[in-house]
Amino acid sequence: MMHEDDETELTDGDILDAMQHIPGYLDISTEDFRSIYHLAHRHAVERLFRGITAGRLMRTGIVPLQTAMTLDKAAHHLAGSGYKGLPVVDAEGIVVGMLTETDFMKRLNARNFMELLLKLLDDMYEFTHRCHETLVSDAMTQPIVTIDRNAGFTDIMKRFDSHPGRSMPVVDMDGRLLGLLLRKDFIAAYKPRNTDESA
Repeated sequence: MMHEDDETELTDGDILDAMQHIPGYLDISTEDFRSIYHLAHRHAVERLFRGITAGRLMRTGIVPLQTAMTLDKAAHHLAGSGYKGLPVVDAEGIVVGMLTETDFMKRLNARNFMELLLKLLDDMYEFTHRCHETLVSDAMTQPIVTIDRNAGFTDIMKRFDSHPGRSMPVVDMDGRLLGLLLRKDFIAAYKPRNTDESA
């Protein structure tokens, strides 16, 4: 995936070769040519991705988990949501973490689904006891990576690059949940622009 600042660095040789293919005399230095290239590239990227904002791409209607929930209740919410992870909010409604399927695995000391199943079959009491006694606040991923609804392409890229998660909460200025931005939705929004430009 292209980053806004991912542009090929031109050498003087590249520039001189390009200038030789332009008919007529060019009264321009290689440094001026390089500056024009950088400005043109930045303008093109801004034009291509102007419409991409977290607010436009986020999924709304997300019901967050509460920090005081136990893992068994959170599992029901997560399974019913259709997402791999959900934001967690405190008593004031501020987003404080994310609870994902991976967090469940870690908390239940399982490296994968088959290991989780074997643990369940081996000791159902221990398994259910952990789920009934463990709070979401003890299992969730934190610190949480969130993003503002007005964040554009570059900010979204930087935030996703900063963590391996599949999604991140979109929040208002007070940190309250507005929606959920999925990595796959962001990639899908980028792809049509990339395809159109290469066609």
